Amino acid sequence: MKINNVGPSGMNPYKNNLNKFDATKKSLFSGKDKIEISTTAKDLQQSSQIVAQRQEKVQQLKLSVENGTYKLDPRGTARSLVDFYSKK
Repeated sequence: MKINNVGPSGMNPYKNNLNKFDATKKSLFSGKDKIEISTTAKDLQQSSQIVAQRQEKVQQLKLSVENGTYKLDPRGTARSLVDFYSKK
């Protein structure tokens, strides 16, 4: 029994589907990643007390360094380094 080509010959539905997928993939992933922070989050970040406290501490440290009254604690620094690296 001989079977003749039925329907359009030379047409591969899987290849057509793959081409559509590639086109969609290129359009979706052609740009760069993007992140947006909402205005509410920005407002919360700026109005927090931590920012004000941090700025105050930085100003105090700047003044003590400029005046020459800032003192380092070498033992405390070494202890902090050892503690930091021993946790990992």
